[in-house]
Amino acid sequence: MRGILKYIKPYRAYMLLTLFLKFAAAMMDLLIPSLLAKIIDDIVPVGEVRLIFLWGGVMLVCAVLSVTTNVTANRMAEVSAGGMTKKLRHDLFSKVTYLSARQMDDFTVSSAVSRLTSDTYNVNRMLARMQRLGVRGPILLIGGILITMTMEPKLTLVLVTALPFIILIVWAVTKKSIPVYGRQQNVLDEMVRVLQENITGVRVIRALSRTDYERKRYDGVNENLAEIEQKAGRISAFSSPATTLVLNLGLTAVIITGAYLVQKGETGPGAIIAFLSYFTIILNAMLGITKIFVMCSKGLASLDRIFEVLDAPEQMLVVPAEKAGKEIPLSAADAPQTGNNENVPVIEFRDVTFSYNKKGNHLSHISFALRQGESLGIIGATGSGKSTIVNLLFRFYDVDEGSIWINGRRIDTIPYPELRQMFGVVFQNDYLMAASMEENIDFFRGIGRERIMEAASHAQAEKFIREKEGNMDAKVSVRGNNLSGGQKQRIMIARALAAKPRILVLDDASSALDYKTDAELRKKLHRYYQDTTTITIAQRISSIQGADHILVLEDGKCSGYGTHKELLESCQEYGLIYELQMGQKDFREG
Repeated sequence: MRGILKYIKPYRAYMLLTLFLKFAAAMMDLLIPSLLAKIIDDIVPVGEVRLIFLWGGVMLVCAVLSVTTNVTANRMAEVSAGGMTKKLRHDLFSKVTYLSARQMDDFTVSSAVSRLTSDTYNVNRMLARMQRLGVRGPILLIGGILITMTMEPKLTLVLVTALPFIILIVWAVTKKSIPVYGRQQNVLDEMVRVLQENITGVRVIRALSRTDYERKRYDGVNENLAEIEQKAGRISAFSSPATTLVLNLGLTAVIITGAYLVQKGETGPGAIIAFLSYFTIILNAMLGITKIFVMCSKGLASLDRIFEVLDAPEQMLVVPAEKAGKEIPLSAADAPQTGNNENVPVIEFRDVTFSYNKKGNHLSHISFALRQGESLGIIGATGSGKSTIVNLLFRFYDVDEGSIWINGRRIDTIPYPELRQMFGVVFQNDYLMAASMEENIDFFRGIGRERIMEAASHAQAEKFIREKEGNMDAKVSVRGNNLSGGQKQRIMIARALAAKPRILVLDDASSALDYKTDAELRKKLHRYYQDTTTITIAQRISSIQGADHILVLEDGKCSGYGTHKELLESCQEYGLIYELQMGQKDFREG
């Protein structure tokens, strides 16, 4: 609960006013039965009709004030709870966007979605209920007991006897329900994940006739969630009837004792009627308090999950340059010093080793260096570590061993905004927004339309964009479903080129392009982006054979590095790929 206090702090005055109004409304409710007892026992026997109307009017005023202040306080409670939840959700979203890729792998996307939606909703309900019933319930309970003690102590003792049993019920239900609600949210994470996978992959599922299988998979997790919800419901449902039973048994004892006292002349019927009214108030207060505990059980379980993310430590900190040491890239140290940075590589991987799961290496001892304007092609089988190099280059993950250098600076010393602005990138699994062509290429960076059109032309996208109704204003549907695979890739390549990046990364960005379009794209890149350092990850040799350097990966290790011609002579793996793709025998076999 300590973490939530900073979200409550800005609303302290507002919440205090809300609680004061709830307090005033509760006092009005507590006053009404006493006025009723006075009318019955003191005024009715006298026969003064004027006094009856007078005190009846006071009761009416108390009732109106109670309703008015309650409605006002309830609305204020919703406003403050909504404001606190809004800030909490904002901070949670902000934290999620800045989690390291490794932390996001641990939390999972589905869990992040449910924490941002259902968990924050549970916290919102808890904060609102705490203000609406958190003061009113205890005041009505304690106030009712105190007033009844002054009216008729003997009857109050009968009532108080039931309270320890009610407290025991509430404590037992709360202790049992909090862990169950925590498990319920975890299973909800799993259901969100399955649902997300089904919606994203609906075309593949239908194409491979796996609809029935996916329906069963969803039914399985849905049934699991339903079972846990039913268990949580059974636990929380026990509190209300058990509390009502105890209080009704107490009410029965009160009526029997009261009848006995009236018969002996020790009390009047007005006091008994007022006592029964107070008993009803106390009963409703206790039921309200049990509802608070049930809601708090959900809210606290969700709050733990939210602050598990908010309190997650920052893993990808930027190291101050002065603490990074005086180490310099090897290739720069061996180069002749000319008084400028011409010989410092734009990108250098030096003996880099990395593992996602810390069990087996996904990259082992990878080294290469690229100077300004040079290009690197990376090729290898699926799972060989090609995209992992991109993840490390953008510092989505930190290397386990070795180091990465950008413009002579170790990558972990470069602030993230500065680092990311150096790049234009097309990821292997990229996406398009439900927006116009121009907005998808601009991507909220404020790039002028002239430059956007130029980038679209270089990416071979201008022709099909002009054929669309509205040209650059033509709408792209969700995930680009109204575009072909090749059109999507050309839009994303245009997005990468639009800001004239110093470093261009194309991760399998031309896989959906035909050979002619791919060749035209490479010509444009060679002509208009000569000063841009380029890394191209591809599955086909034709996309990278003109690169200044080619890196061949196999199981995360470098099996060949050099130019196209050099690799044909020295790398068996590269020669085999060339033979299979180009339809030519390896010249080494004659």
